Amino acid sequence: MSAESARTIALPAGEEIAALGQGTWYLGEDPARREQEIAALRLGVDLGMTVVDTAEMYGDGAAEELVGEALRGRREEVFLVSKVLPRHADRKGTVAACEGSLRRLRTERLDLYLLHWRGRGPLEETLAGFTDLMEADKIRHWGVSNLDVADLVELTALPGGDAVAVDQVLYNLSRRGIEWDLLPWCREAGVTVQSYSPIEQGRLLKVEALGAVARALGATPAQVALAWVLAQGVAAIPRSGSPDHVRENRGAVDLQLPTEALDALDEAFPPPSGPTPLEML
Repeated sequence: MSAESARTIALPAGEEIAALGQGTWYLGEDPARREQEIAALRLGVDLGMTVVDTAEMYGDGAAEELVGEALRGRREEVFLVSKVLPRHADRKGTVAACEGSLRRLRTERLDLYLLHWRGRGPLEETLAGFTDLMEADKIRHWGVSNLDVADLVELTALPGGDAVAVDQVLYNLSRRGIEWDLLPWCREAGVTVQSYSPIEQGRLLKVEALGAVARALGATPAQVALAWVLAQGVAAIPRSGSPDHVRENRGAVDLQLPTEALDALDEAFPPPSGPTPLEML
């Protein structure tokens, strides 16, 4: 289980990043768990899970501060992602929010900056803020989270909007709605799709059908759920605050799902039969 064998996925500009990264939702909120969470993040980087995703919303900045501490001395090993809240996402607010994230993360630049979800403000304002940040060399790429096809069509019609690199959405075995329209649209447009909550915050692990597939493969349910997301050509950022869980998650990269396993998962978790509103957590 080495970093060298980690699977990658390409951004639109051609840069390869780790297909399996690390999420940080709810991390940094319990002082008693801080050292363990820092150890988990560092281990993930050691194992090639070098995409680290966070947001100003998570713990009102506490997750970003934790990530900043965990990555001290290792920043150049990581593809670092954060997000701006919609209420901050006008032109000036986007820049100010990013600068706050940079301070908490103890870095001068983000690799990817996302609009966390669409608010009431015009996308033109957020895009202008992203452009300012790119020109100031404070972010390398920009993208969105929780935007559906209609939103992306509107965004990419704006001047410069076709530079969107990523749409980060809720996607897992039990949330397959994006397969109907959003995932094909992103593939056609060259937008990388990244899955948050790829194990449905642990709820998938209780489904017997998933457990049966895992037992047949000599794997764990979490590894099968993550390997399935990766097999769809979608990146994943599972959260883990424990080194043991990080090691388990990393095992998904090397797990190949045979046809019979994929068929069993389709039977237990059917793909969408029609358009489905984009789901969020």
